[in-house]
Amino acid sequence: MNQRTFFSATLKPFSSLLLIIHSYIIIISLQSPITLSSLDPKYEACEPKTCGNDQNISYPFYIKGKQEPFCGNPDFELTCDNNGFPVITTTISSLPYTVHQIFYNNQSFRVSIQAFSQPNTTQCIPRIINLAPNTPKVSVTPNQKGVLLFFGCDLSSLPEGMKDSRVGCSAENVTRSILALYEEDPNVRLASKNCNGGMVNTTVENENGGIQESLQRGFMVNWTAGNCVECTNSGGRCGFDYDIDVYAFRCYCPQGDRADYCHPQPKANWLNKANKLGLALGIAVLLIIIYCIRRRIWKEKSKAQKDFEAFLKNHGPLAIRRYSYLEVKKMTNSFAEKLGQGGYGGVFKGKLHDERLVAVKMLNRSKGDGEEFINEVTSISRTSHVNIVTLLGFCFEGSKRALVYEYICNGSLEKFIYGTIPMAVDNQLNCEQLYQIAVGVARGLEYLHRGCNTRIYHFDIKPHNILLDENFCPKISDFGLAKICPQDESMVSMLVARGTPGYIAPEVFSRNFGMVSHKSDVYSFGMMVLEMVGGRENINVEVDCSSEFYFPHWIYKRLQLNEELEFRNITSESDRERMRKLVIISLWCIQTDPLDRPTMHTVVDMLEGRVETLQMPPKPFLSSPSRSELQSLIS
Repeated sequence: MNQRTFFSATLKPFSSLLLIIHSYIIIISLQSPITLSSLDPKYEACEPKTCGNDQNISYPFYIKGKQEPFCGNPDFELTCDNNGFPVITTTISSLPYTVHQIFYNNQSFRVSIQAFSQPNTTQCIPRIINLAPNTPKVSVTPNQKGVLLFFGCDLSSLPEGMKDSRVGCSAENVTRSILALYEEDPNVRLASKNCNGGMVNTTVENENGGIQESLQRGFMVNWTAGNCVECTNSGGRCGFDYDIDVYAFRCYCPQGDRADYCHPQPKANWLNKANKLGLALGIAVLLIIIYCIRRRIWKEKSKAQKDFEAFLKNHGPLAIRRYSYLEVKKMTNSFAEKLGQGGYGGVFKGKLHDERLVAVKMLNRSKGDGEEFINEVTSISRTSHVNIVTLLGFCFEGSKRALVYEYICNGSLEKFIYGTIPMAVDNQLNCEQLYQIAVGVARGLEYLHRGCNTRIYHFDIKPHNILLDENFCPKISDFGLAKICPQDESMVSMLVARGTPGYIAPEVFSRNFGMVSHKSDVYSFGMMVLEMVGGRENINVEVDCSSEFYFPHWIYKRLQLNEELEFRNITSESDRERMRKLVIISLWCIQTDPLDRPTMHTVVDMLEGRVETLQMPPKPFLSSPSRSELQSLIS
């Protein structure tokens, strides 16, 4: 019996009584006008606004500065441009998109890259990042077509026919052009070798017309958000409010109560008495329903729960403990000490009964009835390695999902390499520590790729997912995007790209560059090590100078000219050799063609060898999309 059938069967004996009470409440509500003299402040704040055109902006969108953030979903913040159009900026990218139309009834809206929104644009465009709407909240409509944008293209070195694909010039160098090609265009590889400003991908509608026209027209995007119809029909206004550690849908009512929908206030004594009677009847029915549900709930589980139980049955008993939600609350002292917050939820410090410290990751959102949760439990429970974080247990109880890890005292590597946290600035890692961290991560990835009884591909290697213990020994964490395949298979199939922009291998978001395999983790490893060495993000969207815009190209040029690598904390010749070795190996790892990249086993050998034996790699022509905070989409 599924959940819907269960509740239908439970409520069936009371359906007639509920119908009478519902009709009674409707009659009362029709005779109870709302008093407008003291409207709720949040109700008033969420009045629809415009940017100056005819488009009313309301839930799930809100205009920053004109409406309060609680009036919409935190992922759908808009600003207004000088032409009176709303603009949305994604967290996957700092790139602004013009919102042309919003279709509230169909839960969709049309967007286009703001730089291409005006006809006949000849402006120079800064390097932009792709919109990759593959989260539960936003998805492109089916009638779409992929476009690859190549930056820094020298038209003189390209065939005459390809010059028609020019759509603008690169902001960092006005003599360089931007080319736009459809993903299936046979000239993709030629463009990748003649355009040294990097490549990103975007989407257009699959209609007739040139690419320039398609980029101006943009494409349709669907959204998924709380249903607002019942709230607005009852006289309320929809919004989102912060509840504990998650955002939750709210219906703001004129009289101030917040529920699924609004309840008008009575205006006479007899109505008050009638309302009290109706409330008493409703409470009585509710108590009876709760009693029946409590008697039968142990027999029935949600579909997600059943799927997970089936997974456990098919895969046999796991070598980790299963905790109840009550045990999780007890070990974290009711989630008293928060260690961090991410798009998946919060991480809390806890203690087991044997006094061991743990980090408890509470998942407030999972795709596909817990696909990422099952991924992480399945993959990491199969591992045992000094450079892989240890999963001690999990909780799957109704909607409550938690992962219990060993506590890693120094937190993530990210804090120590960008110099953005005062504590980390005072305790910067020296060259020897950086080198040993890179070696440890490489050994951990080599173990995942060939040391287990199945291959595990991580697909989200980045500084944030590398934890450092008290001795700064690195441990790979967060296996929510991992893929598992048999030892005799190396290629994997993917329906959508997975990973964090800035570290995603080219073949993951465009199959023109090869098949997805263990070499995709090699690419992410190379991009991460370059950031460790340089102490900065590889793509700096705030820098206009082309020589400092894309760090891998800048550092490759320094190596080519045999110039000094002026990195921080280099105090000796051995430090200089270690950093040079890390740079050369990283440049091998981020080659565009997966076949040109070494395996992680070879990377470990290269790290343990002498720098004099390393050959200079070819220049990496492409870069994956820039690193930015990856939360829920249109954020």
